[in-house]
Amino acid sequence: MPQVIDISGKVQREEPVPAIFNAPASEKLDVIFRAVHREFANRRAGTASTLRRDEVSGGGKKPWRQKGTGRARHGSIRSPQWRHGGVVFGPKPRSYQGDLNKKERRTAFIAALSDRFNNGAVTLLDVKSFDLKKTRDLATLLYGSPSAPKDAATALIVYGQNEYRPVGEQLHVTGRNLRRVGITHTGALDVKDVLRFNRLIFTSAAFGELRTRLEQRGT
Repeated sequence: MPQVIDISGKVQREEPVPAIFNAPASEKLDVIFRAVHREFANRRAGTASTLRRDEVSGGGKKPWRQKGTGRARHGSIRSPQWRHGGVVFGPKPRSYQGDLNKKERRTAFIAALSDRFNNGAVTLLDVKSFDLKKTRDLATLLYGSPSAPKDAATALIVYGQNEYRPVGEQLHVTGRNLRRVGITHTGALDVKDVLRFNRLIFTSAAFGELRTRLEQRGT
C-alpha cells in the first residue's frame, strides 16, 4: 500500500491500492512494449533527406565519349558511383507515427502503473500546507538530504491538472535543478514516464484524478 507523506516527509497513513491496479503487469508486456515504442516513434521528426539521381544538379553532358578513352563508360556525373552523385535508396521525409487503439493504450498505462504499485514504488504527497521555496527543501523531502539526489533513485512527481498554482508552479521552480527528479501533471503522464523513473510521487489531487479517469470504463 502506498504511504501518504506530508510536506516534511513524515508518514501520515497508508492508502489502499485501487482494485484496478492489482493485475500483474507481466501479462501485458507486449502491450506495454508497443505503447512505449509508439511514444518514442511519434517523437521522431522524420526529416532526414538525401538527393536521388534525378534531384542532383548537373550531369546534363556525357563526361567523355563512349569509346576510345580506355576508361569505363559513363553517361552522367549524377550516377551514384560518382562523388556528389545521387544516393541510392536514401532516406526521405516520412512519418514514424505509430497506431495503437484507445483500449490498448489504456491497458498499457494501467499495467505500467500496476507494476509500480505492486513493487512499492508509489508514494502519495499531502499538499494541504504546501510551501517549498528552495531546491534543497524538495531534495530533503524526497531523499532526506540535500545531497542525496546526486546518486539516488530517480523520482517523478505528478501533480493535478487543476493545482498548478501554487503546487505545480513551486514544484517546477524547486525541482528544475534536480537532475534525477522529474515534474509533470496527470494530463501529460504516459507509459514512458511511468517506467522511466524508479519512484512515482502523486499529490493527493493527482492520485484522485488518475483513479477517477481510469476507473471510468473506456477512458
